[in-house]
Amino acid sequence: MKKEVLKKIADDNNGYLFTADVLCHDISKTYMANFVKENGYERVGHGIYAAPDVWPDELYLLQKANPKIVFSGETALYIHGLTDREYQRIEVTVPKGYNAVHLRKKHIKVRTMKDELYEMGKTMVESGYGNMIIVYDQERTICDTIINRKKMDVQIFQAAIKEYMAVSDRKLQVLVRYAEKLGVRDEVMKYVEVLT
Repeated sequence: MKKEVLKKIADDNNGYLFTADVLCHDISKTYMANFVKENGYERVGHGIYAAPDVWPDELYLLQKANPKIVFSGETALYIHGLTDREYQRIEVTVPKGYNAVHLRKKHIKVRTMKDELYEMGKTMVESGYGNMIIVYDQERTICDTIINRKKMDVQIFQAAIKEYMAVSDRKLQVLVRYAEKLGVRDEVMKYVEVLT
């Protein structure tokens, strides 16, 4: 019976077992440890085990271990398909006051935002491995791209803006609303006017 519960938990999580989920089902850590060993699961993070046929999903695992992070910057551009160049470093945004020392030690680029701006544009999408992750939506990502354009590779920046303007489901009203809140309305309007 417990074995079936563990298999169901793993199935519901695309092959991952989380100690916290298992303990909620009144299954001991000892029983779980035996199950993990018998079934060839691999420890891929603190309290996280992957089935042998699962390819580790770096973004999903990072977010499971750090629920407050939102993927942003070039990582978000890549997730949304607004650039075909894979990010060099994972970029995330966290709320002001969040202790991100452990993330920076892993060479993750961390931005902090006050709460109302941190929440703006958060959405859930599927990672490349089919797991749900939290990322800023396309409009917030484009605003952030325009804000950080001087720190970005020119080709990545230009391609991202052109790609966004070519997307059929773009939401220009949302883009402008975000731009106003982020203080970059004029800059955003320049690109919108040139490319629409």
